[in-house]
Parts: sequence; structure tokens; C-alpha cells
Amino acid sequence: MPGGRLTQQERQQIALGLADGLAYAEIARRLDRPTSTITREVMRNGGPTGYRADLAHRATERRAHRRKPSAPREQQASAQPYGRDAEAVREFEEVYAVAMMASGMPLMMGRVLACLTISDSGSLTAQELAQRLQVSPASISKAIAFLDSQGMVRRERDERRRERYIVDDEIWYQAMMVSVRSTAQLVETTRQGVDVLGAGTPAAARLEGVARFLDFVSEGMARAAEQARDVLRTSSGPQDAADPKPDRG
Repeated sequence: MPGGRLTQQERQQIALGLADGLAYAEIARRLDRPTSTITREVMRNGGPTGYRADLAHRATERRAHRRKPSAPREQQASAQPYGRDAEAVREFEEVYAVAMMASGMPLMMGRVLACLTISDSGSLTAQELAQRLQVSPASISKAIAFLDSQGMVRRERDERRRERYIVDDEIWYQAMMVSVRSTAQLVETTRQGVDVLGAGTPAAARLEGVARFLDFVSEGMARAAEQARDVLRTSSGPQDAADPKPDRG
């Protein structure tokens, strides 16, 4: 299996594959590359409908010039607890972030959330996030502000008075309820339009249908979140006795 960065010719093959409606796995098979490599490449560069081989190639070259030197592979591997494969963890973190992006989350926000979620402590400082993701503190600040507004992280001060960003058992539930509340607000606003447009008119009927649909979905989401809440509270089990030190980043 070839390693290293994608070539311009490979990117052109990716673009052709997308145009033909091929799945990422099939494009990866034809290029003898991991599916995660193709997924990450496409989602970083416009998505399946906006991918352009020449633009993607130039963007990758620009990122390579800007990127800071990373820690040696041996150092990265030694920093991983529980005997994990450092490269496999890094690869999964990127794929997880891309999956979040595909669901509608901006990429940097997805990278920050993925980084927090796969840390054993579920808690990192802005400095730790910036070091892990090799981005500026300003990028971290912007991502955290977005995630905080969506109920997907919480903040607290540690013993050194540093602000830490945390994902825990309740975060996904709280994020779901934020979505439920915003959808309920949209339902209310949509129904106001029915009165403005005049009940019985085509436009008002359309809005009423939208409101009923969103109301039904919102109520279903709230019920499902409440019923599944205990799943998030299920302990993953006691910490490995061979590695008692918690992951502080």
C-alpha cells in the first residue's frame, strides 16, 4: 500500500470517482489507499459535491508549508497510555472529526470535539488542544465558543486556575436538548408565518406542514434523549490497574 501524501494524479482520480458516484471505499480500493485517507481528503477540500483536484492539491501544499514541526514518532508513541498505537489513534481522531463535519459541524469544531472525546480524561486546556491539533489559540477559542453555545462542552477551572474544556456523560444529552429547544423555537416562528400569510393559502399550508413535521421530530428527539440518557451514564469499567495515572492531556 503506498504511503505519503496524495499525488496530484491521485486527486484527479478521486475527483473522477466522485463524479461517477463511486463510494469512498471503492475510490480507495482503486488507488490502494485507506478509505479514511480518501474520506479525510474529500471532506477537507469541499466535500463530495465541491471537491476540485487542483484546488485540493494547492491547499495541501499551503498547509504543509504552514504546519509546525511535529514531535518525533517515538515521542508520540511513548505519550500514548494503555499501549495504544499512536498512529492509529491519530488516524481515528481525524476520521472522527471528518465524520462530525459530514454531519454538519464545522471542521475545526469537529477536530476539537474529537480531540476532547478520545482523551481518557475528557478534559483539556486551550494550550493542550492547540498543541495536539497544531493550530493557533485563536482557532481553539473560536471552536470552543461554538461548542459551548451548542451545549457540547463545559468549562471549569482546575487546581492551577487554568480553564479546562470538558466532555462528560451528560454532554451529548445536553447537546441534543439544545437542538430540541432550537427546533421548538423554529416551530413557533414557522406557525407565526401561517397567520401572516393567511390560513388556507398555499404558502400558509406549506408552513403548517413544516411546523407539524418539525414539532413531531422535536418531540420524538426529546423522548428518545430522555429514554437513552442512562446509556451515557453507564461506566466503561474500572481503570486499568497497570496504568493508574489518568490522562491529563
